[in-house]
Amino acid sequence: MQPTSSSRILSLVISQLTPAVPSPSLAMLLFLPLVSLFLHQAIAAYIPTAELVQLDNGLAPRQASSTPSTSPAAPAKADSQCTHGPFTRACWGNSYSIATNYDAVWPNTGKVVEYFLDLQNTTTSLDGFSRQLYLFNGQFPGPTIVANWGDTLRIHVKNSLSTNGTGIHWHGVRQWKTNHMDGTGGVTECPIAPGQTRTYEFLCTQFGTTWYHSHFSSQYTDGAVGTMIINGPATSNYDFDLGTFPVTDYYHRSASELGPLIQTGGFPRGPPAGDNILINGTNVSLNGTQGRYSRTTITKGKKYRLRLINTSTNDNFKVSLDGHNFTVITADFVPVKPFSTQWLFLGIGERHDVIVEANQPIDNYWFHVVPLTGCSSNQNKNALAVFSYSGANPTGLPSNATRSNAPTGAAASDCTDPNDKLIPYVKLDVPSNYTIPASSRLDVGFAIVQNTAQQTLFQWNLNFTAMSVEWDRPTLEYVLNKNTTYEPAMNLITLPGKNAWSYWVIQAVPTIAPAIAHPIHLHGHDFYVLGAGAGIFNNSQTLNYKNPPRRDVAMLPASGYLVIAFITDNPGAWLMHCHIAWHIGLGLGAQFLEQADQIPNLGIGQEFQKGCDAWDTYNENAIFHQEDSGLRRREIPTY
Repeated sequence: MQPTSSSRILSLVISQLTPAVPSPSLAMLLFLPLVSLFLHQAIAAYIPTAELVQLDNGLAPRQASSTPSTSPAAPAKADSQCTHGPFTRACWGNSYSIATNYDAVWPNTGKVVEYFLDLQNTTTSLDGFSRQLYLFNGQFPGPTIVANWGDTLRIHVKNSLSTNGTGIHWHGVRQWKTNHMDGTGGVTECPIAPGQTRTYEFLCTQFGTTWYHSHFSSQYTDGAVGTMIINGPATSNYDFDLGTFPVTDYYHRSASELGPLIQTGGFPRGPPAGDNILINGTNVSLNGTQGRYSRTTITKGKKYRLRLINTSTNDNFKVSLDGHNFTVITADFVPVKPFSTQWLFLGIGERHDVIVEANQPIDNYWFHVVPLTGCSSNQNKNALAVFSYSGANPTGLPSNATRSNAPTGAAASDCTDPNDKLIPYVKLDVPSNYTIPASSRLDVGFAIVQNTAQQTLFQWNLNFTAMSVEWDRPTLEYVLNKNTTYEPAMNLITLPGKNAWSYWVIQAVPTIAPAIAHPIHLHGHDFYVLGAGAGIFNNSQTLNYKNPPRRDVAMLPASGYLVIAFITDNPGAWLMHCHIAWHIGLGLGAQFLEQADQIPNLGIGQEFQKGCDAWDTYNENAIFHQEDSGLRRREIPTY
């Protein structure tokens, strides 16, 4: 049965109730609003909600219904008059919708959603090659964490590794006034010592798709990764939510082996090429004789939400699905006005939620993940997964691997975000009566230095400092102890003021850095992308202050600039870094200290100190890896 619109139902009822006279009576005028209210409530109850139920690593829809071919406009204030469902994804309820300014207000459901993660040393095969990995609960990717907008997440993380610390960062989560839950060793916490458990708890003030990963050493390169969904409204309708769909580069050698070689010049032409690309946690080997393709089943005539995440160490991708367009509805945690594209750029750490309409003949279709030559290095030049229509051969493969409408020429190596298309649905502007001073420019550089053991080291730096930290003396400890004698290597920038605009230019200088694009990630904020381009920024370039893109990751073009702004409204020590794990391991990061005087009022409590005490006890006899995927230690060990 075709769904019946509320307007059609209302017109039918009115036609039955209204007498055939030129004008209705006063009684009828009073009666019709009650009929309308009744029908809105009845229709809202009739519309099914496509709920999600956890099934192993992914999500499966509990029920669905066909959606109309066009999406209705999002409600402005009448949010409580409709229920979130396949026809009304813009709604949420209780006066919240896609039109809500989530930066300023959010629901608080009072519900606590609890998860238990155990980081384990596991030997497994993800593409036919058996190797040792660090996995959450023995699976890759780790369990998908699911909550609703306004829920509180309480996540217990146990470190079952015998010779490694750990710490889990909830990528892109704003951590509104919960800086100590950010999971960044050496900045917001001491690492979790082996055998110890830490509980992270925070309110979900945002909604959308993200991931969590270890921020200790380069552990996430070795598998310490999982995905997250915070359910909320959307800018386009769909029937089913296919859940998260992470893509990542994959190495057959461990990060603890590759990291020191990269740092000491073992790969003088840059980090080694990845051995493969994993799609949704799996792939076949390069020769196709081992492993398996990821396979997703869809039904003709339905619309699907697909949550794309790049969880790579080094590679940035373009993705596509043969014969189908993507309707993009988010950029990181920010809902955007829907736009259609055949290929979509996905930088490291970036997320895009897309709608895929199953409108092609029943068959099997290739999903493509292509590493871009300008910002990636992988032996797999075209990783594949299968989207299979119900009714097609459930084990069959598409007839060929030829990419439909593949990007060519410069587009095949274009490592830039589609900023002109990423228009936030909730319109927020940035003050434009401001000239960015030279002191707000942070130069990206590269150097070859020697350590005290006379080893040659490669370093990336930001603002002429290769960032390094001490895991047992995190920045928050300095603040809580009122110690303002910060080590220069911490690369700490104190932000003045409260609720003030802060503008920054990240500049890749051709004379001091190789021409490489960098995915820049800021903790604690969605920043405004005012501009990005080639060459040196000099305040003469045109910047976008009118509803610019908002993200937590944005690409710094090779030998170019990235201009960002954010409001200093979230007290804490917030890391900003390149999300190429090898680069932050070599120092490409800084930290912003924001409203330091308010940090003692965050309710950090005794658990912070207990964690550092446990780490100190373990630390006395520990042997460390020298890099941290987010930070790195001060000195490379001499073995």
